[in-house]
This record gives sequence, structure tokens and C-alpha cells, in this order.
Amino acid sequence: MKRGIAILARVCALTGAVYFAISKWGIRHETLNLFDIARQRPVAVDLAVRTDYEMKANAGYWKLPVAIISNGNTVKNTEYSFLANVLAARGYLVASIQQDLPSDPPLITKVGLPYAGRRGVYKKGEANILFVLGQLKQLQPNADCGHLTLVGHSNGGDVAMQCAKQHPELVSKVITLDNLRVPFVLSDKLKILSFRSKDPNFKTDAGVLPTPEQAKADGIDIVNTQFQHTDMSDRGPYSVKDRIQATLDKFLSDGNSSELAPTPTDNPIVSNAGAPVP
Repeated sequence: MKRGIAILARVCALTGAVYFAISKWGIRHETLNLFDIARQRPVAVDLAVRTDYEMKANAGYWKLPVAIISNGNTVKNTEYSFLANVLAARGYLVASIQQDLPSDPPLITKVGLPYAGRRGVYKKGEANILFVLGQLKQLQPNADCGHLTLVGHSNGGDVAMQCAKQHPELVSKVITLDNLRVPFVLSDKLKILSFRSKDPNFKTDAGVLPTPEQAKADGIDIVNTQFQHTDMSDRGPYSVKDRIQATLDKFLSDGNSSELAPTPTDNPIVSNAGAPVP
């Protein structure tokens, strides 16, 4: 009985926290069911934006920074609201893209061949991002589409990293949650934050992560956690999402040169985020 009350209290606290965040910052969510005629492919997008900054942008005296979230394989694009709300609260126009469709072939993994069966998946994800970017330019002319923040979980993180590699002129930040295949972009012009799981079922391929020396030289923040791979979405427990949100908020605060976060830093954020509170 006591355990049930404790669980109920925690659920109520989480619901209250989400309601408080939305009511305090006025974050608006909107679903866009887009269709890419050139590729004959539907692209669902969940938009999140803070209404006061949206009003400033509509009035023509504010540029909305843009963040694009790519979902992990089989996870819905709507299951990253805990990330979207942090970004939107800081003034971002956030577009969470549904990267995979039920009709897509399953992902293929071959040991020692990290791109086998995946190259087409990354190209498709990159095309989705560029297509959505084009749509956002029409929907919100006062969005800053030239300094993207790409966010991705698992395969979505690999898509984000691959897109940053192919379009360095467009991307200023990459945030990944346990991407496993695509090697990190090494560039002191790109800010990278990556959360790593401690999950025996999900192993990072050799050569994906930078060496400590490379990470230090390029200002890459690697956050080693005790979290499970699939918990890095709305499906995860509150304790995991809360720690990810806090670290992400600090990263945005330290790394963003806009008026939303004027103080940059070269110090790594954290090297180890401990086990979540049970």
C-alpha cells in the first residue's frame, strides 16, 4: 500500500512539473503531417515553441534558433517531449521528426561493418531533416535555420551526427543520446554533448567515440551514465529524464552565444552522471 502511494505521489509530482513548465513558459505543441512529394514520403513533425518568443519572431524582431530531434528506431517522435520542452523553454523552435515508418525495412547490423545496411537509413534521415528545414523556412521566416542544433536518440543520434558531418555549414550543435554507429565529428567549431548508457544490450561500435584527448581539444562533452538505452526517451523514469534535462539545460546555457545564454565556457560539463534514483 505504501509503495503504491509513493508511486502515485511520484507520478503526480511529474505531472505537476510538466504542467508547471508548460504553463510557466507557455510552450505550444503542434503536429504537422507533411508530405515530401519528391520522395513520395510522409514526414510527421511535432513542433514545440515558447509562445512569447514565437510572438517576438512573428513581429520581426527575434530570430528563433532551431532544434531538430530525430527519434530512435521504433520510438515515436512524440516521445521526446522532455527534451523538446527544455529547448523550447530556452526560445528554440523545436521540430521532432518521425524518421522511420512502419513500411521501412528493418535496420541491419553486421559486426565490424558499422555502415552495412545503414547508409541508406542515414541518407533518408538527412533528407527528412533538409525537407523539414525547408518547410520551417516557409512556416516561420524569422527562424534561424543556418545554425541548427541537431538532437537524436540511438539511430536518431547517428542520423544527427551524419547530417552534421555532411552539412557543417548548417549545424552548430549536436546532442546525442547513446548513438552507436556513426563516428563523432571532430571540429572545434561544433559543440557536442553526448549521453552514454550502461546497457549490456547496446554496445557502441569501435571508433565512434573520440579519445579523451580529442574530446578535450574539440570541447566535446561525454556524459557517462548508469542509464538504460531505451530509458533516454519519455518512456524512461523521471529520475533519468530529470538528470538529462538538467545537463542539457546547462549545456545550452554555457554553449549558446545568443542573448538566451550569454556566458560561454570551455569546461566539460560532466564526466559521470551516476545511477538514477530508484
